[in-house]
Amino acid sequence: MKRRHLAPVRTSRHDRSPSRAVLAAALVGALLSATAACGVGGAEGSTAAEGQPKRTGKISGEITFRTLQLKPMFTTYVQGVIDAFGKKYPDVKVTWEDVPGDGYNEKLVADAQAGGLPDVVNLNTDSFQLLGDRGMLADVAQLDPQVAKEYVPGAWEQYKLPGKGAGVYAYPWYVTPEILTYNKELFAAAGLDVNKPPATVEQFFDQAERIAAASGSRYTAFMADPKGRLPGDWQKMGVPILDKKKSAFAFDTPKAVEWVQRMKKLYAMGAMPKESLTKADDLAQLYGAGKLVFGPGSPGVLKDVRRNSPSAYAKTQVAGAVTGTLGHIGIYTQSLGVRKDTRHPDAAAEFAKWVTNGPNQVAFAKQVTIYPSNAKGLADPYFADRGDGKDPETMARAIGAEELKSARLDANTPVEWTTQVGDAVVREMQKGIKGEETPETAVKNAQAAANKILAQQQKRQ
Repeated sequence: MKRRHLAPVRTSRHDRSPSRAVLAAALVGALLSATAACGVGGAEGSTAAEGQPKRTGKISGEITFRTLQLKPMFTTYVQGVIDAFGKKYPDVKVTWEDVPGDGYNEKLVADAQAGGLPDVVNLNTDSFQLLGDRGMLADVAQLDPQVAKEYVPGAWEQYKLPGKGAGVYAYPWYVTPEILTYNKELFAAAGLDVNKPPATVEQFFDQAERIAAASGSRYTAFMADPKGRLPGDWQKMGVPILDKKKSAFAFDTPKAVEWVQRMKKLYAMGAMPKESLTKADDLAQLYGAGKLVFGPGSPGVLKDVRRNSPSAYAKTQVAGAVTGTLGHIGIYTQSLGVRKDTRHPDAAAEFAKWVTNGPNQVAFAKQVTIYPSNAKGLADPYFADRGDGKDPETMARAIGAEELKSARLDANTPVEWTTQVGDAVVREMQKGIKGEETPETAVKNAQAAANKILAQQQKRQ
């Protein structure tokens, strides 16, 4: 699964339409390529394009802080964090700006061209990739050598970049893991033990087959959603996404072919809504209507189920994510990057670290269903409380927090798997699942398309 979802943010690489994502990526890539060679900004006190900012020992100056679609719902929280920072560091002035999700990457590009990137900027997966690949973000592991231990490993390691060694190019902010939710009544109706949910992708497919056979077309097992399922399912099945040098995609393997074969059979059996193969249906709505056995994979969506479908919520059981033999789970993240040529690296680094510290992340998580990337924050008793063990949302919070403590980088989508790569792979998977080409051909063509895009990306760097 991919790095995504976080309740405060209403757009992501999963919930945007593919055509919009491709157009945005193409525009951003072209514009950033034009600016990358000469660096960004040229402001007084900036570093060379290939250099990194250095601490001066003086935490002062005026910095800008940009967030993604947090106003007005979280204005009080964010402003409170800023005000508290100002009391601790009175020589720093923080100017906060919040922008909508639509066109976010394009705005970053325009600001980069004009030398106006914020000092501290909220990054989603795509914007981190675009700015990081082109050398526009500070290496926070170098800027803040002791800070790595403050974050859970899976979140910290998420912000490394190919070919950049041990560098980490953003502070992890709020995160959320995968979980498994299912309608225990429909699950039992298929003859399955409600206390033995699937632990591997193969088991998930086995159980979906039994559900499809028992449902009589009254409901389905799960959403097809290949854009959301890959490359996570493959990782869980032990499929290598990249070669050992991380220079090319290498997922054309018997296991990947097996995945397409199983999906093809399940699709034909009616184990998934037919339309979910090519478009994003409202999962919470279908699950709430009792038309789907496996429900939201994110704790945050359970709020919608509870509010809109109390009867479905009452039938919901929560378990740890399907992981596979290697223990892979997906974690979805947002981060704070520091502009590499910031005039005030000390102030920018301290502020980003302040926003992402344990107490501030816990306070945020109590307002919305997200989790701290900060290890001390995740250890807060709030995340261990399972209540009476019956409330799905409470259980989801505790199960998700436990998973996050051990989630590792290999559970996450490689940064090479960009939106453009994902879309190219999905097009071939759709053909294979619908029977328009053989599973073997679908995987082979998908890898060829992905490597063509990767080669183009590497040429631009």
